[in-house]
Amino acid sequence: MNEYLKIFLSSMLVDNVILIQFLALCPFIGMTSDTGKATGMGIATSFVMILATAVTWPIYMFILKPLELEFLQTLIFILVIASLVQLVEFYLKKSAPALYSSMGVYLALITTNCAILAVTLNAISKNYNFLESIVYSLGSAGGFLLSMILMSGIRKKMKSAPVPDFVKGTPILFVAAGLLSLAFGGFSGLIK
Repeated sequence: MNEYLKIFLSSMLVDNVILIQFLALCPFIGMTSDTGKATGMGIATSFVMILATAVTWPIYMFILKPLELEFLQTLIFILVIASLVQLVEFYLKKSAPALYSSMGVYLALITTNCAILAVTLNAISKNYNFLESIVYSLGSAGGFLLSMILMSGIRKKMKSAPVPDFVKGTPILFVAAGLLSLAFGGFSGLIK
């Protein structure tokens, strides 16, 4: 149990996909203007991330590796992720049309979200077993969601803050993201 907690906390805080690995910056900047949209995007991406890991790990271990087709790993993983995004898109369109329309193009961009592909590839490269891979993806998904919510809160505060004209807009967002990244860098001594 201690090993699973270590994997979870490490992937969520110490090796955060957005703030430490600098992946998925497009939705991080594009979808955090509103906490509701940021949470919806974080949950949708997290769902796809966890499900993609649960599907790609067995495909790699039981099909690609025994047949020595490891070179197809990235292609197969992208196809699996694209299929899962389509399922999420259909579900959101039926069950949460307001969230579906507010996410716009960013929902389709989950397909090309490098964080999802990175988590599935990392689970394999770290030689995790199936359960460890799921725990790793849960932690990574939690870290993704946490980053999105934190940035949306920071952006909400920045709306009422006196920001100099020369850094208004995207520049101040990257400054805030850099400071948030530095704060997460402090977690590096947490797990040994």
